[in-house]
Amino acid sequence: MSAVASTDADELCLGTHRLRSRLIVGTGKYESLECMAESLLASGTDCVTVAVRRDRLYDPAGKNLLDYLDLQRYILLPNTAGCYTADDAVRTARLGREILLGLENPGADWVKLEVLGDNKTLLPDPIATLEATERLVADGFQVLCYTSDDPVVARRLKEAGAVSVMPAGSPIGSGQGILNANNLRICLEYLKGTDPTYPVIIDAGVGTASDVAVAMELGADGVLLNTAVAHARDPVVMAAAMRAGVEAGRLAYRAGRIPKRLYATASSPEEGHIAAVNRPAL
Repeated sequence: MSAVASTDADELCLGTHRLRSRLIVGTGKYESLECMAESLLASGTDCVTVAVRRDRLYDPAGKNLLDYLDLQRYILLPNTAGCYTADDAVRTARLGREILLGLENPGADWVKLEVLGDNKTLLPDPIATLEATERLVADGFQVLCYTSDDPVVARRLKEAGAVSVMPAGSPIGSGQGILNANNLRICLEYLKGTDPTYPVIIDAGVGTASDVAVAMELGADGVLLNTAVAHARDPVVMAAAMRAGVEAGRLAYRAGRIPKRLYATASSPEEGHIAAVNRPAL
């Protein structure tokens, strides 16, 4: 009970923003705005990311996306999804800031930065991403930076001033889960080596709750996802599963797993255990 209670108060700090939930959820790809709203609520998130370029404020029925987002409950995180140059990403980030300033939402001072290399793999362009990070930091943004699982690039982005580096678990929307746990471990080592409190978010590629739990067990501070919930057979139920996966993975990481061994180790050793006294002779 005490462990669960301590997790409830275990806030995620991203720059000047403090989040109760370690799950950040997107608003795209849902079959309806009603489904989106129910899924966000089930996920337990208090931070919702919105693609400034891609998300239309109005759906085909004329419903406004913002009418389905409780701005008293959620802090909005604008993102630059769909940008392929540093110039485009910087321009989109500034547009997102203006929109949120108009809404008086506290998310106006930060951005989830994506600068993609091509539209087939949706892998990030590391050079353009680094350039955009430097420019946005200079412009006063708190930058949460989507990147590949390259530890060297991750370290460069932190040095450029990103308040959080967000390596991918696998390609965007692929549902493949955590493909390279070793690289993510090195990213975590490089990013947290001299600053254990530096927040690292796994962003992209998860498909189900077990993927989220694995990411958290590796030591990630949070997970950002969208497609795995929006395209699930039952998005609302999957959102609840993702919430549980984050909480379970975080608890398991804090508890510390046992080491993996080649051979068995008896859970009821003969010495010092009452069961050994009454064990029948073979």
